[in-house]
Amino acid sequence: MDLIKALEWRYATKRMNGEVVPQKKVDVILGAAHLAPSGIGLQPYEIIVITDQNLKAQILPIAMNQMQVIESSHLLVFAAWDEYSNERIDKVFDYLNDARGFVHQTSDRQRNFAKKYFGEKSLEENFHHAAKQANIALGLAVAAAALERVDSSPMEGFDAQALDIFLGLPAKGLRSSMLLALGYRHQKNDWCLELKKVRKPFADFITELK
Repeated sequence: MDLIKALEWRYATKRMNGEVVPQKKVDVILGAAHLAPSGIGLQPYEIIVITDQNLKAQILPIAMNQMQVIESSHLLVFAAWDEYSNERIDKVFDYLNDARGFVHQTSDRQRNFAKKYFGEKSLEENFHHAAKQANIALGLAVAAAALERVDSSPMEGFDAQALDIFLGLPAKGLRSSMLLALGYRHQKNDWCLELKKVRKPFADFITELK
């Protein structure tokens, strides 16, 4: 399917029917997120995949009782690093060098730049940078889901601190940044299904400097 047509088909699904998304489709969606670009290639986030209905039911009130949480097939939690520590940066570049089988001057420069750059930022600035990188992966997951004809609903409306505690994220040095529900639209119950997709006029969206 053409990407633009797929994105025209998708919408922020408000009600899902509980049907399970085939694992091969989920793998494509997660694979797209895994291949997302990130600043200095650090991939400063993890994705937690939740399918257990009991866990989703406990998350429901944390997520403002948005029904996609429990009606979804898979609930993805995008959890960003709370800090760009030297240890984390070293782990990324050590893995990179091992995977490539050699040490390149560029990777050493990037390693040292990352340590200096993030070392001069506050912890909150560290987290917000990491969360922005996670959002790039979320966007690719949304696009991949549309291409796979899987409905998705990105959600920022949740108590992040409560969810972090519930999932034990502080112990892993992570903070939740976004949720993404995956599933299939409920043809009868979703009030949003028949609404026309509307975006601002393209001329108001794009500014060309020539």
